[in-house]
Amino acid sequence: MNIEKSVLSLIEEPILKLGYSQVAVSYKKEMGTFYLRVMIDKDETISLEEIIKVNDLISPILDEADLIQNEYVLDVTSFGAEKPIKVDELEKYVGKYVHLHLSHPFKGENILEGDLDEVNENIVKISFREKTRLIKAELNRSDIDDARLAIKF
Repeated sequence: MNIEKSVLSLIEEPILKLGYSQVAVSYKKEMGTFYLRVMIDKDETISLEEIIKVNDLISPILDEADLIQNEYVLDVTSFGAEKPIKVDELEKYVGKYVHLHLSHPFKGENILEGDLDEVNENIVKISFREKTRLIKAELNRSDIDDARLAIKF
């Protein structure tokens, strides 16, 4: 088991018990410093106080487990503006600008970014721009293998 999976197995349950819906971990060396990033998510905006609360919760858990031999910086953060979306939770994001990766391309495209118009059990409707034209697509939900929020420029 790698460090990221080991850390996640230790801290995911306590974080989820605080009311967060998603937790991810990354461990990387950046410019000579190791960073253990713990990303958290919930439906509402995450405040700085919440970030501190999660940091204070997991820091002693990580210290006690002593899984990481190198010195590292613990960085608790939210997923940010382009947070991942679970495909089975797309309904929550109707009206939002999203990035969808498709397992079966739509008119030759396997990535679509646009406004999520409608979602039901089997169908997802999205409006996106192709140059100056507005295209409305109806996709099989099962054809979407990855989704995240996107930033509209």
